[in-house]
Amino acid sequence: MIDKIRRLKPSEFALAVEWAAKEGWNPGHADAEVFLNTDPEGFWGAFDKKGMAAVISAVQYSSDFGFVGFYICREDRRGSGLGYKLWQTVLKDNPLKTIGLDGVVDQQDNYRKSGFEFAHRNVRYGGIVNAQSPENDDLFDLLIDDIAVINAFEQTCKLFAESRIEFLRGWIGAENHTAIALKGPMGLRGYGVIRPCEEGHKVGPLFAPNPKDAKVLFDALLARRADQGGKVFLDVPEPNQAAIELASSHGMQPEFETARMYKGPAPALDLDMTFGISSFELG
Repeated sequence: MIDKIRRLKPSEFALAVEWAAKEGWNPGHADAEVFLNTDPEGFWGAFDKKGMAAVISAVQYSSDFGFVGFYICREDRRGSGLGYKLWQTVLKDNPLKTIGLDGVVDQQDNYRKSGFEFAHRNVRYGGIVNAQSPENDDLFDLLIDDIAVINAFEQTCKLFAESRIEFLRGWIGAENHTAIALKGPMGLRGYGVIRPCEEGHKVGPLFAPNPKDAKVLFDALLARRADQGGKVFLDVPEPNQAAIELASSHGMQPEFETARMYKGPAPALDLDMTFGISSFELG
């Protein structure tokens, strides 16, 4: 029996991250804190006599746009309808104009029944990658003071559906996250972030106006890893063929894929500039 469905306390979200790690999602070391600070009201759990039995996030970026993720059910309650009940409770009558998600492919039909429509595939590439730091005078480190510039860049170039100041504040500022940009007419013309995860490092986002700049940023980020020679992951939107070629040219192989889906009008994003997605959980 389910005792109740309610928003998660910050201390409870750590267990959701543990579940994500067991599922092979390979969360980052600082993901829990960054995600919660993006929208403290956006994380929900279903609880039975054994404790937390299912979780889901429904992060709201604005009154128009949100993103669903971290949808996991405790193994002994799978197939019981518990996860779907939590889904319905959290998403029923949601007033947001558009909700996005990156779901596992075999759940597409279920998401479609809830009003979500397929937009494109995302493919996670992984591999042992070695890279030399490129010599480029336009490269510079991004700091917390640059958050407003980064956010304006993302909005002007249509790289994310809404302003995400709180997310960027944590993503750029988290311990052991490294953010690097290329100078441009708006202050920057592209940027990327690399972070340590349960296994290796993930690069994301990786935004650049062309493949050459994407490679410069990618190599610069790889050169800043603590474990040189360790495994690296890059989540690529399949419509960006140049991003696939970037991963392949570094010897990376497809390991996992998701279906990007939207309920409501899909945002008009510039996927040609998106060489790496920020996060499957928050978009």
